[in-house]
Amino acid sequence: MKLPNLKIGDLIAKIPIIQGGMGIGVSRAKLAGAVAKEGGIGIISTAQIGYDEPDFEKNTNEANLRSLEKNIKEAKKISKGGIIGINIMSVTNFYKENVKKAIESGIDLIISGAGLPKELPKLVEGTKVKIAPIISSARGAGLMIKLWAKQNHIPDMIVVEGPEAGGHLGFSKEELKEKKSIFDIAKEVVEKVKEFEKEFKKKIPVIIAGGIYTGKDIAKCLKLGASGVQMATRFVATEECDASQEFKEAYVNATEKDIEIVQSPVGMPGRAIRNEFIENVEKQNIKPEKCLGCIKTCNPSETPYCITKALINSVKGNLKEGLIFCGSNASRIDKIVPVKDLIKELVNEAELCYN
Repeated sequence: MKLPNLKIGDLIAKIPIIQGGMGIGVSRAKLAGAVAKEGGIGIISTAQIGYDEPDFEKNTNEANLRSLEKNIKEAKKISKGGIIGINIMSVTNFYKENVKKAIESGIDLIISGAGLPKELPKLVEGTKVKIAPIISSARGAGLMIKLWAKQNHIPDMIVVEGPEAGGHLGFSKEELKEKKSIFDIAKEVVEKVKEFEKEFKKKIPVIIAGGIYTGKDIAKCLKLGASGVQMATRFVATEECDASQEFKEAYVNATEKDIEIVQSPVGMPGRAIRNEFIENVEKQNIKPEKCLGCIKTCNPSETPYCITKALINSVKGNLKEGLIFCGSNASRIDKIVPVKDLIKELVNEAELCYN
């Protein structure tokens, strides 16, 4: 059976697949544009997006805003009319400035998590930009809908992210040990959201993320009542991914035992590929030479290492000194393919299972 379109208000994606935002620099214009061109929704991560601008270390905020505008416009050009969004962490410094720049640059959708994006509705007021919070439970969904409803804005979409996701996770170490299935969490979220859809008489698409890997997974999510899925890890091993070849090959070469939960210096657990860098951090702290002010929750005087520097190293290919964030399924990847081929594979399998 043919997969349904993903409708987010007046935005309509031909296929119900959102490519997850990955920073630093892993999902920028090339990847997001390619995904949107194939009918999905491409997402650019705002996290220190200007890392390769010549004045990044001296004028970090200005470099990031400049690069954000550049990447949004380039992604739009590549996508040939496709839907482009950004992922922005609510704990990001200069949050308002980044959102404003994204709107000015023609962004279609803003997805925001890593905390409560309380102020986002006011920031998009008077625009057609769609906004969606990332939550990890039915309770979280209810909380965000109520918070935004007080500002006369119901979420245009909700992303429920499970514990198998990559990068920073919205779960404590204790919760991660419980290994609750994203499908169980999503089912609860879908039911909770239905209550608010009736109350506000508005469709609120639920997007399932974190550990979604196959077309069969996509079909399962749709059968649960979700409107679509968000996938990140699988899009790393694509030709269009904005990360270095070395970064992509780290996914291809990773084994299941290489993937583990690490403690991020910004105070959240995260999932990464074990490498020489992680081993060195365990032996001794790698004190930052300079704070680049990426996250509000980071204390430079106490942090064991600079996460900005570690992520920049990895995206550039310096894996010995880099942190390689990944999802739980990274070890299942065995080759690098074009985005077009990956999406075709996912859609074909999903349609076979979606009946």
